[in-house]
Amino acid sequence: MDAEFWHQMWQQPQQGFDQPQPNHFLTRYWSALKLKGNETVLVPLCGKSVDMTWLVQQGHSVLGVELSRKALDAFVAEHHLSAEPLEHAVFEGHQTAEMRLFCGDFFKLSAHDCSEVSAFYDRAALVALPADMRQRYAAHLAEVCADGVSGLLVVMDYDQTAMSGPPFSVSDHEVVQLFSEHFDLQKIASETLQRKGVQITESVHLCQRKSR
Repeated sequence: MDAEFWHQMWQQPQQGFDQPQPNHFLTRYWSALKLKGNETVLVPLCGKSVDMTWLVQQGHSVLGVELSRKALDAFVAEHHLSAEPLEHAVFEGHQTAEMRLFCGDFFKLSAHDCSEVSAFYDRAALVALPADMRQRYAAHLAEVCADGVSGLLVVMDYDQTAMSGPPFSVSDHEVVQLFSEHFDLQKIASETLQRKGVQITESVHLCQRKSR
């Protein structure tokens, strides 16, 4: 994704990824990961998603990664977080007792950064990337996740010629192509809706990092 495009998108008052409430797929299916409730959860391309607050409310710690500093600053301000500057050699950002918010390039995230990560949540990362970057994203996610890390992946499939992204159309078939080499996959739900006159099918996939 062109960094300048992403920064310009966050200059707009409303983004296509923004939701005022936690995502209903997250609240409905997060328990399918069978976590204890105190794990660290990686949220790639997190923006200012309220889903991160919901995860903290479930007892988790959150590691969010986002290119736009404006998005992270807005998240901290809107949730009245008592945050300190992030201490990191590569990323800037914010940190609280329950959250570390990395501002920078997701592809610079290392396995060491994710050493405490037990799960990931992707509602708006894969679908934010154009086709030529999605393979790279899936490979890097597999690289930074330890064996056994589980995740919840939400994608949307629609006629890409009928609506421009992001969010982009990602089919279930593409999910298998991108992730099956490194992750065990299970599709657990799908839902079809109309948005701006376009039929969209959203799907939820459980992922688990295979042993290397």
